[in-house]
Amino acid sequence: MATGYLIVQARTAHEALPLSGVHIWIMDEYEKHTYHVTTDESGETAKIALETLDRSLSLDPDFSGTPYISYNVFALANGFNSIHIVGIPILDGETAIQPLAFVPMQAKQFIPTVTEIQTGAPAVSMNRQRSQEGPGAEDTESQVLRQVAIPNPITVHLGRPDASASNVQVSFPDYVKNVASSEIYPTWPAASLRANIYAIITFALNRIFTEWYKSRGYSFDITNNTAYDQYFIYGRNTYESINLIVDEIFNEFVRRRGQTAPYFTSFCNGTTATCAGMSQWGTVSLANQGLDPLQILRSYYPKDIEIAETNIITGILSSYPGSALRIGSTGLDVQTIQTYLRRIRRNYPAIPAITDEAGVFGESTRAAVAGFQSIFNLASDGVVGKATWNKLSYLYTAVTRLAELDSEGTSLGIGTVPPGSVLRSGSSGQDVITLQYLLNVAAEFNSSIPAPSQDGHFGRETQQAVAAFQSAAGLQPDGIVGPLTWQALYNTYLGADNVIPPDINDGVTEYVVRPGDTLWLIAQRYHTTVDAIKRLNGLTSDVLNIGQILKIPQPGTSGGSYFEYVVRPGDTLWLLARKYGTTVDAIQNLNGLTGSNLSIGQILKIPSEGTSAAPYFEYTVRSGDTLWLLAQRFGTTVSAIKSSNGLTGDMLNIGQVLKIPQG
Repeated sequence: MATGYLIVQARTAHEALPLSGVHIWIMDEYEKHTYHVTTDESGETAKIALETLDRSLSLDPDFSGTPYISYNVFALANGFNSIHIVGIPILDGETAIQPLAFVPMQAKQFIPTVTEIQTGAPAVSMNRQRSQEGPGAEDTESQVLRQVAIPNPITVHLGRPDASASNVQVSFPDYVKNVASSEIYPTWPAASLRANIYAIITFALNRIFTEWYKSRGYSFDITNNTAYDQYFIYGRNTYESINLIVDEIFNEFVRRRGQTAPYFTSFCNGTTATCAGMSQWGTVSLANQGLDPLQILRSYYPKDIEIAETNIITGILSSYPGSALRIGSTGLDVQTIQTYLRRIRRNYPAIPAITDEAGVFGESTRAAVAGFQSIFNLASDGVVGKATWNKLSYLYTAVTRLAELDSEGTSLGIGTVPPGSVLRSGSSGQDVITLQYLLNVAAEFNSSIPAPSQDGHFGRETQQAVAAFQSAAGLQPDGIVGPLTWQALYNTYLGADNVIPPDINDGVTEYVVRPGDTLWLIAQRYHTTVDAIKRLNGLTSDVLNIGQILKIPQPGTSGGSYFEYVVRPGDTLWLLARKYGTTVDAIQNLNGLTGSNLSIGQILKIPSEGTSAAPYFEYTVRSGDTLWLLAQRFGTTVSAIKSSNGLTGDMLNIGQVLKIPQG
């Protein structure tokens, strides 16, 4: 038997947050258990070797069977809904990368739902006829835009153009990787892969440039239906060999000399289906004859086509400078990527720290770049080319956006009780701003929900976002926000709030004062003191104003002081270190730990500076809990728990939140 490989990546909020300790079960097609692994601090598993069929079968256009072995993945993450992937094709010598985009459980949701994703065979192995339509070579009236731009994100409709199906938004490079992995085999010769990927990129950019669907009143850029467009399976795996090529050429496309528009690069498999465009299987034969990608493309499209490039990418904070950054580079561009890396490192601590002077690309910057590239499956050379630059920009935008949303929610005073208003198209005011904010939060964790502008006006954009949210939540997608939709939005928001960590910056986190806050409550929440908060903010009294921004000192590791923490289900050393602004090593050293295993109920000393132990932690009651069992588990007494919670009886309710006395 031959061998292929699989890496699973568990992340959420457009990769802004890696999820460590996620349980991954890898099974064969009969759901027989093969491997059980967990993700590391970057949300990734080790590379897993799996049996498959010989590579030669996927290079033979006459082979009518399945030239690979499929595997299934089931993933379980604490606080998130589960994911079940069926039919991941593992090919000989190829590494499959399976992303898992986790969605937080809703507030008061005790049992996770399971998202099912079916992968299956690539389009090249199917017998479906393709009737892709597009503008003719001389059809200048269809050339709507003035210049070619990379859409980031691109909106994909998961069905026929006129079908009632979801739209999803993904980054353009990820879209191309997905389509290439869904259309063809990653085992094909490099020249063949490149020719096919050029055709895929150009086809999509032609749809964007001509506004093929939007000019017809649709709210998407392209479909995933092979009769009209190209194959895309939301949530499926991609392949390392394809990914590396896409990262290099995602902003390059095919056009005719003297024209601006991307050429309409239609294609089909060329065996069971024929067309006027490119034959996918034919590219393999031509590559084996020694033709390069452009020569292959000219075998099917006009002889005067050329490869062009655009550096216009929407959604990127700062454009690629045009030349790679490496050791010895200096200037503002170097300082920009150092800023990006330092912020991303807070969420991905496996990235080495940068100690170089600002704007100077030294050895520590190179190591940080290489660490970032390794985590995100880029060529790990420590050089910032366009692929690394744009991935850094994308991740920096994602992590800062998540922090901004967390802060913005507190400044809006969202609370826990939904408004009583009914909102529809034409509504305006503060409740609409609250609605738009909640939709933005939902959009961070669900790519089928577009993020509307927060302008306080309920227009078409907001109506589409509401309908998409309602559809995802199992409600009638009427675009009207009544009590059921409000409650579902709040449940989604409160569930997401449980998994978004505080944004810690240089030992300080910014906190927006909410209704009911006092300095004492905030000090207890963040394991600091009232005096420390007042000193840091120059306060002379205890009076706070709703919406006021406070700087909260974070626990450090100096001074030898600490507070005690009782380990809860789902805790890991890395999560605790991130939550309390310290390091895994510091916690291990303080507690004399040699490994990373924790036990529920275990008491840990957490390094802090000038703080006292938190008086309690919060615990959510589960099935089977009693006050006596909780007291035994957490080293306290029944009377202490009752006193902390104002309880007069011994009855508990599932989902009830209790304050458990520390120590």
